[in-house]
Amino acid sequence: MRKLAILCLLSSLAVVTARATIFSQLHGVVHDPQHRPIANAHIELRATNSAFTKSTTTAQDGSFTIPSLPLGDYTITISELGFDTAKQSLTLASDTAPILHIELQLGTIEQTTNVTTDANTANINTVTPTTLISRDDITQTPGADRTNSLAMITDYVPGAYITHDMLHMRGGHQVSWLLDGVQIPNTNIGSNLGAQIDPKDIDYIEIQRGSYTSDVGDRTYGVFNVVPRTGFERNRQAELVLSAGSFLQTNDQLNFGDHTEKFAYYASLNGNRSDYGLSPPTGVVIHDATNGYGGFASLLYNRTPKDQFRLITQLRADYFQIPYDPDPDSPGNQQFQSSGLRDGQHEADALAAFSWLHTFNPATVLQVSPFFHYNRADYESNPNDIPVATTSDRSSTYAGAQASITTEIARNTVQAGFYSFGQHDNYLFGAIFNDGSGTAPFLTPDSASGGVIEEFISDNYKPTNWLTLIAGLRQTHFQGEFTENETDPRFGVALRIPKLNWVFRGFYGRFYQPPPLLTFGCTAASIADETCSLQNLALSTGASFAPLHGERDEEHQFGVQIPYRGWLLDADTFKTRINNFLDHSNIGDSSIYFPVTIDGALIRAWELTLRSPRLWNLGQFHLAYSNQIAEQRGAITGGLICSPPTSAECDVDPGYTPVDHDQRNTLNVGFNATLPWRTTASTNVYYGSGFTNGGFDPDGPPADPRYPNPYLPQHTTFDLSIGKTFTEKLTASITATNVANRRVLLDNSLTFGGFHFNDPREIFGELRYRFKY
Repeated sequence: MRKLAILCLLSSLAVVTARATIFSQLHGVVHDPQHRPIANAHIELRATNSAFTKSTTTAQDGSFTIPSLPLGDYTITISELGFDTAKQSLTLASDTAPILHIELQLGTIEQTTNVTTDANTANINTVTPTTLISRDDITQTPGADRTNSLAMITDYVPGAYITHDMLHMRGGHQVSWLLDGVQIPNTNIGSNLGAQIDPKDIDYIEIQRGSYTSDVGDRTYGVFNVVPRTGFERNRQAELVLSAGSFLQTNDQLNFGDHTEKFAYYASLNGNRSDYGLSPPTGVVIHDATNGYGGFASLLYNRTPKDQFRLITQLRADYFQIPYDPDPDSPGNQQFQSSGLRDGQHEADALAAFSWLHTFNPATVLQVSPFFHYNRADYESNPNDIPVATTSDRSSTYAGAQASITTEIARNTVQAGFYSFGQHDNYLFGAIFNDGSGTAPFLTPDSASGGVIEEFISDNYKPTNWLTLIAGLRQTHFQGEFTENETDPRFGVALRIPKLNWVFRGFYGRFYQPPPLLTFGCTAASIADETCSLQNLALSTGASFAPLHGERDEEHQFGVQIPYRGWLLDADTFKTRINNFLDHSNIGDSSIYFPVTIDGALIRAWELTLRSPRLWNLGQFHLAYSNQIAEQRGAITGGLICSPPTSAECDVDPGYTPVDHDQRNTLNVGFNATLPWRTTASTNVYYGSGFTNGGFDPDGPPADPRYPNPYLPQHTTFDLSIGKTFTEKLTASITATNVANRRVLLDNSLTFGGFHFNDPREIFGELRYRFKY
């Protein structure tokens, strides 16, 4: 605990730390047709989906700067006496500083000129491939606004999919969530099933896929920047969301918000339940109920034009029944006997993040953000479970701060800072043996403290308007039972081809991911005197435990953005080499995840996204495709390892083999339409080529004869949602996911009930009622 207190103190006293990445700066130059600067022109920037505005005037040289802008869609209006008013639509990405060149036409009468209405333009300001999803996208995408749904990610992001009840992206499931620009730490993988935030509380979410600048991105697989709702889209207005459908499901929320010129607030309460929660081990859904409730609040206060305060808080609780296969003689139960299990999992999550943004001048911004995060996951068994009733309770407490200072020097945007948190984990593992072996039950507690301090510096240099160079360093100090230090360089370049406006980008970088604090629930002393019951249980199954060390990644990426008449094609290819690949495994037939590190991994992919402009005045088309190979090599090096390591059973082929969530091809195609009579319709088609794990292993348990090939079946699902606005206050929709109810085996890894079939058909209706208060 002493180490934890010291790390938290260092964090709270930090002057600069890791930059909050939902923010951007906007620069511009306003000139007349002879390219002479226009001074004192009025600039107004307005968010597309809310009443958020910022304004300024141009300097004597025609330039202007608007700092500290949350990412999203905006319209900028430029006006000056004697000139036509100009309007331009634009989309701001995080951590960028785009430069606009706006020409005002001479005019004798008041009129407006649309400089451009194309939001799908290639981005020269970043080397990171990104996907931006708005609140409207989430509302229209079939099933995306339900609590614990991740369709807002899987439907739009290449190589993102759900398998064994967890989000996987780019070959792994170590991802970072940033809420209002504050990175929320969670070093545990495989124990949480609930989502980080309710989709109904999101204004925008920006998904970044690799090529991160040094201010963010320890976890190479994905970074999710969430801009929460703030109340700027409300005027003393509340919304009641009610839904009901198959599997006795309901997903309800009451939210309300308001704003003035200086203050905005948004708050929500939500509750959900369903008889279908986790992926079942059969096509029949049994013992699979879920329920949860929570609250969210966002406060924003502009104390002065130079000082802004932001507070985000959230509290959630979820419960999941663990499904099982009722037929003890089924092929699945020959590999993993789940017919005797009646397990469940309780989860809790609480967080608070406070941010202070201070603008010294239009080019220099300071941000300081202390935060707190508590996360708990308790796997609970019925004491009469056969063959073993298992208990695995874990709680993690994080406290720290992040801050950054960003300034512009000539053509350079320089950032510097650090990110730090202290962490304390508690763990309780127990087992009751109902298999007739006579093994004595046990209950083993453990705890650990540690933390992370990360420092960075980065530079975004724009020598011309067609070239961006990015370079930076990130240094990490991890301290737990042992200490690790890592310094990682990152370099990137973005190049725009004149006239074509194609943007090519390249990146090279290294990353370090701190490990979970607790490998398992035993002290060193109990292992030495052979009194650790969990260690003895592992040894009886040919396993043991070893310390977990951090994952180290090296990424190469190359991509191109091609705009054409409002369409935007983004293609990239990457290769990530990994040492100490962080994954998970099980003791015997246990449903409990234990973190492990594998000697190495190699992930390679080609990715493509395509988004259209508004077509035929109806709606937008989106496509996401990935051809990906995720492989691992060597033995397990940390966590739950094979024992004894020198035995023949632990002699692993040094070559590369597919990881259990490797799926070579994934495709999502969708269309969000606005139809006559105030009606909307949205569709999504998902195709997956099938996960590895099929085939017969002569050295393993009996294989399911229905799946003799190395990869499990390919699968395609179709989702549809139709909505209608009856009045300004009332909107209704009906949604069907997996309309054809095609069921296939997705995964047969031994986690949370064993095998996993894909989701069945679900049909549900939703009402949204808005009212003043």
